[in-house]
Order: sequence, then C-alpha cells, then structure tokens
Amino acid sequence: MKVLEFPFQEQRNVVLTRIASVREVVLGAPLKLLLRHLASKTVAPNVDKLVALVHRPNESFFLAPQADKVTVVYPMRFQDSIDIVLATSFLQEFVEARRTAALNNAPSCMWSPVPPLELKGVNADALDANAGFVTFVVFPRHVEGRKLDKTVWSLLTFHAYVSYHVKCSEGFMHTRMRRRVESLIQALDRAKSDAEKLKKLVHGGSFRRLSMKHEGNSNH
Repeated sequence: MKVLEFPFQEQRNVVLTRIASVREVVLGAPLKLLLRHLASKTVAPNVDKLVALVHRPNESFFLAPQADKVTVVYPMRFQDSIDIVLATSFLQEFVEARRTAALNNAPSCMWSPVPPLELKGVNADALDANAGFVTFVVFPRHVEGRKLDKTVWSLLTFHAYVSYHVKCSEGFMHTRMRRRVESLIQALDRAKSDAEKLKKLVHGGSFRRLSMKHEGNSNH
C-alpha cells in the first residue's frame, strides 16, 4: 500500500510546489530581470534608478539597480503592537547574525529605524514602516548560475519569512507563559494544602492539651 502511495505523494508535492511558484513567476519577473542583468554586470535598459515592486496589498519593496550591485530595501510594517516589538528585535538580531564568519558570502544586511538614502524622494505613505527598514546589497556573485532563482525567491518571500518567525516567537512565548502560570498555580495549591494540614495539627494539639488540663482539674 505504501509503495502505491509514494508516487502520489511525490506528485502531490510537485503540484504544490508549482502552485507556490506562481508568486515567483508573477511578482518575480521584474526582480529576476534586474538580477539577471546584475549577473552580467549591466543595468537593464529603460529602468528607473529606483524600482518599486508590490509584494503585499498596498505595500512595496524597492530596488536600486546598478551595474555592480542591486540594493534592496524593505519597509517593514506590522499591524499588531506585539508583532512590531518582536519584529524589530528579530530584525536587529538578524543583522547581527549576518556578521558571523559563517555568513561572510551572504548579501550584506542592514537595519535602520529611518528610511535609507536610497529611498530619498519616495512618497511618505510608502515609507510608513513601524518596524524599521531592512536593506540588502546583492552583488553579481549572489546571482550566478543557479543562485539566481534562489536569490529571487528569498527576496520575494522575505517579509513572509519574518512574519512566520514573529508568529512562532509569539506562540512560543505564550506557551512558556501558560506553563509558568500552571506551575505557579500548582505551587500555590501545594502551599495551601500544607497550610491546611498544619492548621489541623495545631488545632488538634491544642484540643488535646485543653482536654488533659480539664481532666486534671476534675480529679482535684
């Protein structure tokens, strides 16, 4: 039975992967064009100095193409106040992680609470970012050969990547908080039980002492 299911499962994964790739085909075409020219160290003809690509409803990220590099800037927006705090912290740690020796070949990454110089002159509404701005600098070595498709996909899904980790962090914190509350309740229950036992012992001892004293007076 498992042998018969395996090809079906494999085919199902292929179909799901193709469906997920629609985003890359539709939204990634302009990005892929710019990065393909970067691989040959040229700039695509008839392209503005700053290109805006819509990747979410009413939200865009920006590319500043040059012959030797393409600068990619993301205004990071979140609706929930907790998500804003977590995303800001996550992005700052993300930048710090990029500085490790193991990631020397990755595109340089920067975070700033204010718009970078590349976005000078952009409409103020497009710069309404409550979690700061993330900037990647992509060089020709990052888009050589098969690296091109991977780089396109990573840039297209960056905001979704951050959102996923923010929600995971929030869920983890809620789980830890629930477990902590449960452990405190258990500790209080044990303390209450011990206090009740001690109270019973004390009252029982006082009763016996009073009874012995009363019997002694009766004998006299």
